[in-house]
Amino acid sequence: MSGSYDDSMIDVSSDSFWEVGNYKRTVKRVDDGNRLCNDLMSCIHERARIEKSYAQQLTEWGKRWRQLIEKGPQCGMLERAWSSLCTEAEKVSELHMEVKAALMGEDYEKLKNWQRDAYHKQMIGGFKETKEADDSFRKAQKPWAKKLKEVETMKKLYHSACKEEKLAASRESNSKLENNNNPEVQKKLQEKVEKCQQEAQKTKERYEKSLEELDKLTPQYMENMEQVFEQWQQFEDKRICFFKELLLQVKQHLDLSTNHRFQTIYHTMEDTIAATDAEEDLKWFRSNHGPGMPMNWPQFEDWSIDLNRTLSRRGTKKSSEGVTLTGISQTGAEQPVQPLKTNNSSVERTPDWSDEDSTPNPFSANGDGNPFEDEPASPVVSVPVRALYDYEGQEQDELTFKAGDELTKIGEEDDQGWCKGRLKDGQTGLYPANYVEDIQ
Repeated sequence: MSGSYDDSMIDVSSDSFWEVGNYKRTVKRVDDGNRLCNDLMSCIHERARIEKSYAQQLTEWGKRWRQLIEKGPQCGMLERAWSSLCTEAEKVSELHMEVKAALMGEDYEKLKNWQRDAYHKQMIGGFKETKEADDSFRKAQKPWAKKLKEVETMKKLYHSACKEEKLAASRESNSKLENNNNPEVQKKLQEKVEKCQQEAQKTKERYEKSLEELDKLTPQYMENMEQVFEQWQQFEDKRICFFKELLLQVKQHLDLSTNHRFQTIYHTMEDTIAATDAEEDLKWFRSNHGPGMPMNWPQFEDWSIDLNRTLSRRGTKKSSEGVTLTGISQTGAEQPVQPLKTNNSSVERTPDWSDEDSTPNPFSANGDGNPFEDEPASPVVSVPVRALYDYEGQEQDELTFKAGDELTKIGEEDDQGWCKGRLKDGQTGLYPANYVEDIQ
């Protein structure tokens, strides 16, 4: 600071760092750094929630559409190509969940730990670093600020003396203009002017001396302030460098384009879609649902007395679907083998194809049987029975019941093991005789 410390420099407010108290902005930056740590943690936390939400939506979307595609009519290689969209969603979902885990488990925790080590809270409030910065600047500025206050005082005294000098000279001039011939009054006015001039000169010398002393303190003041400022510049430099390093790490976690697994997902997806061959799909459909399917074409078959050869298609279906190799139902309870339904007196003949022609068998046990003797009529029985196992009727003339249900047997068991019965609701039909027991 030069010796020309005039009114313009004092009266005009300055925003300079060197002004007394303007170091507060540097001190405030310490608190701002801690707040910025909190803001960055919130930013990372929100992005992690977005990554998790996106991953969950991708997973739900992929599962739902995979089910729709599998249940839909699309088939073959194009179905696999379409399903690759769902596979991509599931794989990308996994990557985004990993991004979320990295943001919270690595980046967030790293920032949180750095903040804890860099900013130490005091019991009375605020941070230790903030108080240290404020005390350091205050100590560096104190001698210069004290001398500056003295300069301000000297300046005011000098300006006040100058004002009094000017006022005394004005009064003397006015007295002369008024032709006041009182010599005593003129003398007093002149003495007042001289006294004010002396006072003004004296305060001016004190003011200039004070400025010289302030100028001598200024270099040391600037050096001390620079030293403290650089100390907190280094503190802020650590925060900025750490933030830069952390943001680059966040970028690496977010940038899936550099992840080889991410690239593999789309390479696989592209290969799956590109492998779609319309000709192969059409060929597959022809072989499985079209003219390429195998067929048991009708052939001449000689008549056989084997009962298995007299089964209708209905009986064949029952033998293949109703009988299990182990005799164990889905519920785990052991069940007897279901009897086969054939063309006899207890079972109605179906109009489906069979190995027999429509000519009645003269040796069968029905009314068209042996013409040389009459078959005695069987009395109608009515016996209460209880189901031992669950049974699901396979055709319209069969009953459905659960284990423990009670029903009424209204016909004797036929040669194939079927009985006619009636449920409690009045429905009548056939059921396997070995699925029930008589109620004692």
